[in-house]
Amino acid sequence: MRLPVINEELAKRIVKCETDYFTSRISSIGERAGNPEGVEIKQFGDTTAFYIQSMPWGLFNSVKGFSQDDIEKLEEIIEFYEQRNRAFQLDIHPTGTHPAMLRRLSEKGLYQNSFLSVLYGLPTCELPNLPSNITIRQIDNEADFDLYAGIHCVGSGMDIVHKHHFVNNNIGLLHRPGWKLFLAAWDGVPAAVAVMHIGSGSNIASCTLAATAPEYRRKGLQTALLMWRMYEAYQANCELVVAQASFGSSSQHNMERVGMQIAWTRSVWAPLNP
Repeated sequence: MRLPVINEELAKRIVKCETDYFTSRISSIGERAGNPEGVEIKQFGDTTAFYIQSMPWGLFNSVKGFSQDDIEKLEEIIEFYEQRNRAFQLDIHPTGTHPAMLRRLSEKGLYQNSFLSVLYGLPTCELPNLPSNITIRQIDNEADFDLYAGIHCVGSGMDIVHKHHFVNNNIGLLHRPGWKLFLAAWDGVPAAVAVMHIGSGSNIASCTLAATAPEYRRKGLQTALLMWRMYEAYQANCELVVAQASFGSSSQHNMERVGMQIAWTRSVWAPLNP
């Protein structure tokens, strides 16, 4: 099977997959008893806006699925975040754009501040032949999830004392429909984690998160986890695997090494004066 050529229809499906998994992930945080993190998800036409009161970072206060079709919703979206005194990021994909839309973004005080690579590839029909040092297993219990949270924490550059935040804000993914979490060990020592999502009715698998403990980087763990998820996608009868990575990053390089290709480069816009 050959990798399909990107066209408008396929691009829209890939964008929707990202919006769907992000909605599921943020919803899982908001579903904690009493919504302690202050999660809000609001729909503006086909555009989805995410807000988490306790997490000021752009990733958790982002706008996904925006296109020319929702240009008349732009002022409402900006007002949604202004009312919450929160800066936000707006993802712009090539599909559904128009020069007039981009001009409107700048007229409303937004500017492009970064790029992100969107990649896609084919599932793998054979179980990966892993190096002898590496073993991978699916996380299906709270003991393994505790290991996951610790690796996610330190792999994100945080001190391990903050692990409880990663436990609280990701535990909702354990056993959640569509989600699979994986733990990779190096010589039997838990060292890296990765996550994938397959939405209901979707035949596209999304590689949504990956982290490696600093002392185990550059050992091929993330490449192994990518290959493992591509095989899992085949087992789930998916036709494509998609992922996002910072442009030119080691994550992008790992994805390209296992056969994924850049579909397009997404631009990220933000308020000039938040």
